[in-house]
Amino acid sequence: MDFTLSEEQEMLQMTIRDFATKKLAPVADELDQRQEFAMDNFKMMAELGLTGMGLPSEYGGSGGDKVSLVIAMEEIARACASTCGILDTHLILCSGAIYHYGTEEQKERFLPPLAKGEKVGSFAITEAKAGSDITAIETTAVRDGDSYILNGTKVFITNGDVCDTTVVFANIPALDKRGMTAFIVEKGAPGFSKGKKYNKLGMRASTTAELIFKNCPVPVENRLGEEGQGMRIGLATLDHGRIGVAAQTVGITQAILDRAIDYSKQRIQFGAPISQNQAIAWMVADMATQLEAARLLTYKAAYLADNGAPFSKHAAMAKLYATELAMKAATQGIQIFGGYGYMMDSPMQRYFRDAKLTEIYEGTSQIQRIVISRALLR
Repeated sequence: MDFTLSEEQEMLQMTIRDFATKKLAPVADELDQRQEFAMDNFKMMAELGLTGMGLPSEYGGSGGDKVSLVIAMEEIARACASTCGILDTHLILCSGAIYHYGTEEQKERFLPPLAKGEKVGSFAITEAKAGSDITAIETTAVRDGDSYILNGTKVFITNGDVCDTTVVFANIPALDKRGMTAFIVEKGAPGFSKGKKYNKLGMRASTTAELIFKNCPVPVENRLGEEGQGMRIGLATLDHGRIGVAAQTVGITQAILDRAIDYSKQRIQFGAPISQNQAIAWMVADMATQLEAARLLTYKAAYLADNGAPFSKHAAMAKLYATELAMKAATQGIQIFGGYGYMMDSPMQRYFRDAKLTEIYEGTSQIQRIVISRALLR
């Protein structure tokens, strides 16, 4: 197998790394403290064409394959994981669902403003009683002439407080257990409102909010796919999203490793840099080795997706390994920094807080193990 990046991919990596280093990294801590949606970062990504990566030019996109998107997302997360989280939800979950499952009319109508960053997208499936078990969603969609009437509340919705376009999942009661259906709902729709914004531990510049639907009419032409196809659409879209989350955590772990190496060379104890202590050196060696494994798992999942091969198991493997590594690396990074690592002005504390969320959203680590084991044992 050839693990060499193409010339175009290397150029993309250098461009995004330069952008992230100069534009995203300097404001990451400030945005985290303010807990506000990183709109300026979003607009800058749109200017670079990142909000339309992987989407064809006829829909306003900038093209590119999944591996290239993974490369870009890693570099963004290395500087600001929150900004990467915004892109993952906007591009992979919202725009991706519309691109893969929308009609031609829906693609032409909804994708260009999303791809150009003129509108912000979200993906609304989680509810208070439906987290890992999405079959338990209680939001309903009842057909009424040329519309469906939506009622229900979604929770923990990334980009929820600022979204203009959201892919919403609801049950059609008449279809009983097979009634989950997806809809495209736009800001300003009657009966659609935004509830509380959550005060999160990490990823604080990737804001999260409630979305409330109260007798909200959604035109039939905004239904995504056919009635009852919502489960398939949701799970397949999350498979793509898990590759994005894996790339995000590869970026977080790379940032931790970079900081740990720099600090261990500068910190003097017992008359020498702590990098010369075997205990520290081996921690760095293990972190770097495991990071390379996580990156290759992520690239393989993206490669399979690009080539139309089954990738659900590999996406779950990449997310499971990469997210748990990020959490482990963040803990080790704090240990390398010692007492300073435990302070809130340490760079490690944001990585630690951000890493934890990645083990939870878009399928917990436990859900990934279920996906992997079922694929192996069926």
